[in-house]
Amino acid sequence: MEITQLISKYADYPLPHQLLISWLKGYKRPNDKILGLKDKGFLKPLKKGLYIAGPSATDRKPDAMLVANHLLGPSYVSLETAMSFHGLIPERVYEISSMTTKASRQFDTTMGLFTYTRLPLPYYSFGLNMLQLSSNQYAIVASAEKALCDKIVNTSGLSLRSIRSTHEFLVDDMRIDEATLKDLDLNAIRQWLPYTPKRDSLLTLIKTIERL
Repeated sequence: MEITQLISKYADYPLPHQLLISWLKGYKRPNDKILGLKDKGFLKPLKKGLYIAGPSATDRKPDAMLVANHLLGPSYVSLETAMSFHGLIPERVYEISSMTTKASRQFDTTMGLFTYTRLPLPYYSFGLNMLQLSSNQYAIVASAEKALCDKIVNTSGLSLRSIRSTHEFLVDDMRIDEATLKDLDLNAIRQWLPYTPKRDSLLTLIKTIERL
């Protein structure tokens, strides 16, 4: 199969440099071929060593949350991106936010801005799910509960000290529906309390939701 056909066939996934090299093992100078494919619009670079199919190959592309998992690992999609995916907040989110155990950083790519915020272990590893995004795409995404907790943990200067202020933050600032909050798994959050960077704030979160 021609390399351009392979690129089109696997357009639903990010394409690592090593995968492209394996497809071009018959070429003496595969990196030159990759550069030519990029120049002709068959490949679009996301970062060094990672591509997606370009417009000359197909108009299909991988889901941004799947791309987020591949741009930096280990990582998982969280914060407003995951909250929007789970229907916790009404707004559509354009920046793709993720958590990582590595240093915080961001990638400004042809698919948009991808940000990564560092979280400590073991808190990082809680509340993660492999979710199906389409018929053949999967990504590691925070549960609705973990995404909300990550938002609280990573909002600088935010300290939830009273039920009233917490309710204002959730309903007025974040625009989360009370019925949606009632559906959250509070037992899961309780299990994370000994390990979270903001234990008191998450404890207040639990008490606030229990009062709804």
